[in-house]
Amino acid sequence: MKIPRCRLLPARILAMEWLTHSQTGFQQAARYLLGMRLALIGLLLVAVAVAEAVISLAHRAEALILCLLYGIFATLCWLWFTRKPPHSPISVSVGLAADLALIGGWLFLTGGYTNPLVSLLLLPIAVAIILVPLRQSIILALVGIGVYTALVIWQTPITHEHHEANLAQLHLAGMWVTFAMTAAILLLVVGALAQRLRLQQEQLSSIRETRLRDEQIIALGLSAAAVAHRLGTPLNTMTLLVGEVRSAFPDPDLAEDLSLMEQQLAICSKHLQQLSRAAVQAKTAQTEALPVQEWVERLRESATLLWPAAPIEWSEKFPESKVAVDATLDQAILNLLANALTASPSWVAVSVRNAVQGHVELVVEDHGDGLEDAFQNSPGEQIVGSENGMGVGLFLTNATIQRLGGTLKARVDQHGTTMIIDLPEARFAGLDTGSNQ
Repeated sequence: MKIPRCRLLPARILAMEWLTHSQTGFQQAARYLLGMRLALIGLLLVAVAVAEAVISLAHRAEALILCLLYGIFATLCWLWFTRKPPHSPISVSVGLAADLALIGGWLFLTGGYTNPLVSLLLLPIAVAIILVPLRQSIILALVGIGVYTALVIWQTPITHEHHEANLAQLHLAGMWVTFAMTAAILLLVVGALAQRLRLQQEQLSSIRETRLRDEQIIALGLSAAAVAHRLGTPLNTMTLLVGEVRSAFPDPDLAEDLSLMEQQLAICSKHLQQLSRAAVQAKTAQTEALPVQEWVERLRESATLLWPAAPIEWSEKFPESKVAVDATLDQAILNLLANALTASPSWVAVSVRNAVQGHVELVVEDHGDGLEDAFQNSPGEQIVGSENGMGVGLFLTNATIQRLGGTLKARVDQHGTTMIIDLPEARFAGLDTGSNQ
């Protein structure tokens, strides 16, 4: 009996796969909510201890029991949000309303609205503004106002004895403590939540830009596949015609031209085959881990076949490392070499060097005029117009390098243009350095 693949995965991974975006946000916020509630509980306990040292509280036991209940509530909410996050923000709003009720109950037992810690009612409302929709935030704000109003209407004595001087001193000290603790909790909890939300927005923006770029690449890939399919038949026909012309006209001068034509047709056919293989590898995400020297030698062989007389200087020094490559990366490097030879027909140099730990840099240098100023720092970020079609090639090159975890950088000076391809080593790219994937 074949066991379904999903049963072999850990239960936690399976649970994470089914979390919605809002559930993930609530799960991440659980730690901050727990921190806020524990800080509040600690502050309430300290306030009870300090007040008891100065005066005799009338409801000390009830206030301590309420702190204990608040601690249990905080722990249960943390376990719930962490292990089984709610699907709807309504659950979060209900929990924050419970915060307001528990804080209001403690305040009712310790002086009501005269307690300087009454400003703590603002903390659940501030968290609600970040975590839940606006309508529910407004409702929670109204609940907080209602709790405060109830504390004004219904009061209980903080002590059965008269300690006016001590109460005034406690009130003033409590106001300072309340302000300091509220500012600290807002900074640590609300600030951290706001920072996380900003980070998520940046990630979503980056994903959106990557998706748009991938859609452009898919459109270009579909066009290239269609062209490759259509070119196959004409190339085969021209190859047959060359053979027939050779047989019909056995002229030595013509035979030389026909041989050159056959070579060019063979190169075109080879490019179409490479395009088909690259499409298959890109579809199946096949990469291989090759030593840098072996990979550069493969690039050198391909460049020699494409440009036999090109003045390309290849470095003979290679770092002892492996990189994750595929056919699309080879084509991307060849695109850069084509751009360099177009801009600098007299000299192009290719070298490889170690970069930061876990990265290898392949450098292509030339004496050309370089890129436009708008693309010196981030070449290939978008398709640009070009008389020779270099804009699309550079765009696809940059997209291919980024897909494999690398970056493309450019440096332009009075000596020419330097293109730097930064690639992670195979062991840092999540590949088994001894086998293909």
